[in-house]
Amino acid sequence: MTRFLVFAVLLGAAVAARAELVLCASAENDLYVALGGKGSGVARYDRAADAVARAPAGSGLLVLAEGYPARRTELDDAFFASAVGKQLRLYVEFPSFVPGMEFGEARRATWERVVVASAGARTTLPVGRILGAHACTFLPVKERVAEPTLVLSRVAGFDSAVFGLPKETSPILFAVHDGAWLIGTTKLSNFATGRYARAADWTAVWADILARVDPGQTHELHWRPAVRATYGPDDPLPKGVEGAASRAAAEWLLNSGLLIPAKGEAEIHRLLAAGAETIPWAAMKQGDAADGSRGILEGFASQVLPDGSQPVRLPIRADCNAESAMVLALEAWRGGPASFERGADVATNLLDYVYFNAPSRRGPRGDPAHPAFGLIAWGEVAPAWAVGNYGDDNARAILATIAASAAMGTDRYDKPVLRALLANLRTTGRLGFRGDRVDVPQLEKDGWRRFHDAQTVNYSPHFESGLWACYLWAFARTGNAEFRDKAVSGIRMTMAQYPNGWRLNDQVQRSRMLLCLAWLVRVEDTAEHRQWLARIAGDLLESQQPSGAIRERLEGVEHGHYRVPQSNEAYGTTETPLLQQPGDPVTDQLYTTGFALGALHEAAAATGDAKLKRAADALAAYLCRIQVKSDRWPELNGAWFRAFDDRAWECWASNADAGWGAWCVEAGWGPAWIAATLAMREKGTTLWEMTARSRIADAAAAVSAEMARNDGGPWKGKRP
Repeated sequence: MTRFLVFAVLLGAAVAARAELVLCASAENDLYVALGGKGSGVARYDRAADAVARAPAGSGLLVLAEGYPARRTELDDAFFASAVGKQLRLYVEFPSFVPGMEFGEARRATWERVVVASAGARTTLPVGRILGAHACTFLPVKERVAEPTLVLSRVAGFDSAVFGLPKETSPILFAVHDGAWLIGTTKLSNFATGRYARAADWTAVWADILARVDPGQTHELHWRPAVRATYGPDDPLPKGVEGAASRAAAEWLLNSGLLIPAKGEAEIHRLLAAGAETIPWAAMKQGDAADGSRGILEGFASQVLPDGSQPVRLPIRADCNAESAMVLALEAWRGGPASFERGADVATNLLDYVYFNAPSRRGPRGDPAHPAFGLIAWGEVAPAWAVGNYGDDNARAILATIAASAAMGTDRYDKPVLRALLANLRTTGRLGFRGDRVDVPQLEKDGWRRFHDAQTVNYSPHFESGLWACYLWAFARTGNAEFRDKAVSGIRMTMAQYPNGWRLNDQVQRSRMLLCLAWLVRVEDTAEHRQWLARIAGDLLESQQPSGAIRERLEGVEHGHYRVPQSNEAYGTTETPLLQQPGDPVTDQLYTTGFALGALHEAAAATGDAKLKRAADALAAYLCRIQVKSDRWPELNGAWFRAFDDRAWECWASNADAGWGAWCVEAGWGPAWIAATLAMREKGTTLWEMTARSRIADAAAAVSAEMARNDGGPWKGKRP
């Protein structure tokens, strides 16, 4: 496959003389451009009245929605009367009027997807096939439509509606007037601008439409998705591709519009406090240049709007801020500070925000007498985010900070990192488990010692194993045996329950477990510890494809944090995997592959295992290939979407996750660890090795004295 996706659609038998196909559309319309524009021989008019007046008798006329989504396509009785008189075959979309039909008020799709509904509607796609028209605006049809070709409906499934169509559907493409007219109730010709998916399926849809409007003719559509993978599956990769990918990811962070500008900070905080979740991307570009001193927003929501943009997710997450700083710092270190001076400055500002300047640092977590002292907030401003203390989020912020500190050669963050390590340690139970989260109100009510002395058990590497990796690192740097003992205890108990005793047995859990197992070999290189590592790595890599992709795999849906929809009604109601059923060909760059790449890289170095090294090399190549490439939407160029279908070679999945769907992009999480690991690979080092000279132990006495100001009992003071 080449980088340029070219689709040739052969419709019927070729004829020597090309019959006229008439379009009413702008010169920029996606269909007109795909047909070849001015050089296509297709007559084009701006007004429907002109198009119908000049269309040859018996020809095909397509009237496309140029005012979409704000304005419907203006049509009247005279237009349709003229079409009848000339015996035109019609396709009209998003119309203001169709004789004998009544439409409801236009509304925007949320969880609805396009589904092929009828086998008798002359479509080449199978019935039940799911297509994505994203947040399309459509017209509800008040009459019953017989055998619609396409409908819009809330359905569960990866590429087909596994539970069939529900009773409630909205016709989106159907025939009337004895089949001579096709009606589209949304702008189907927005397929390139609106980034409809999958590309080949939408080409097939247009093949069917053109075949019915202009039968017996040959039309070729040439187009490529404006947001696509950087390389095809078979393209040769250039020398230095991993360094180029890490640089592109770092540049993306600076160009994404996610850095909070001074002029926009107050409005973002107001929206967060009011419970808002997203803001239009264009609003982020109206402020002044941002330098990271006010933080960075979480990323882009999965929703793709009709103009092809994606809303920005508003949460100001500590983990995403620290991980973004890591990517920028590592890129400055990899290429030399002078080559990426702005990135290095922004990295420092982001870490300063997390540890010194964020609103949460002026609250309980910044008061040594408070039981939450030292913990890293889930997020800022919004009440739900500000009180939360997830262990896995704390762990990723800690790991990112030690990486950035090593890259920048600074000990500036040693004290706050050690505080975070000890704060998490003292809220981790005797057996080495902390539980999913320990929030500020719980700590104020019960004190930290209740959590420290508890017999907590939580067989979930997603939530626990990041802290175990941190504890092993902290033991190696400080000699504090409690770090080691709790990590080893939790790891041992969790491995004894593998696989069926884990809360969810999937690739997310395996990819997370690998890092602490690799570092356990660093700390205690025993045959048992190597066996644990080999077992988890082997099971993870069972799903690795020749392309290097590590596909998602799920066994069971009844337990755990992520649940596969078990009905159409359940689609979009909770956090969920990207696959609907075993065998769906998808990789998860948010939760799995980024962590797998980093852990495989660390494991190969810790063990010297050539098989793990080959697996890491193959996965790195795959991730370089699927990095987002877009000139049209630079705010996405260099990122990684959560989902990628490695068979169709584009972003696609079951988009059921209530908050982080297939097209979401995070400033932190998996994408940040992809970029960071690629940078470390280019420098020939690992996170363990590059942080080996940390002098964090020098801060131990001062930090321990601070932590001792709280005795572990219920909070009796007042909020600072």
